[in-house]
Amino acid sequence: MENAIQLRACEAGDAAALALLGQATFLETFAGILDGADILAHCARQHDSALYRDWLADPAMRLWLAEVSPGGAPVGYLVLSPSTLPLDAPRAGDLEIKRIYLLHRFQGQRVGRRLMDAALQHARAAGAGRVLLGVYAENRAAQAFYLGCGFVQVGVRTFRVGATDYHDVILGIEL
Repeated sequence: MENAIQLRACEAGDAAALALLGQATFLETFAGILDGADILAHCARQHDSALYRDWLADPAMRLWLAEVSPGGAPVGYLVLSPSTLPLDAPRAGDLEIKRIYLLHRFQGQRVGRRLMDAALQHARAAGAGRVLLGVYAENRAAQAFYLGCGFVQVGVRTFRVGATDYHDVILGIEL
């Protein structure tokens, strides 16, 4: 029997769950691909509870949480924000999916697509013309998911994880 997964908008008290889930999914996704020390340093800096508390308090940010039932354990999330991606021609009002992560055990159940749909629906309602995201250039599975959602490549960037620079592609979708 498959578990039921519910999506909900995040609340102020969700910072600890988001931080734990961010660390777990980043480690699960990149262990054996990126350097272990780099992963740990990245998680300590980029998946700290204080960062998520700040994001939850920022009215420009939107976060969604996927929870499994029974029990309500967090299994995935998405963060949508004003874009800070380095593009040659940024547009006023661009939004960025800063994070979309789902534990592997719950992939293949359309949860990622439901998170993406919630973010794109919100972006349209907010009047955004485009949503962007950065994805590790070697993460073919993630790129296939984004391309299947209608994203196309619009740029590249260097992304630091721990002490190492990696290459990302920047994808965008017109709304």
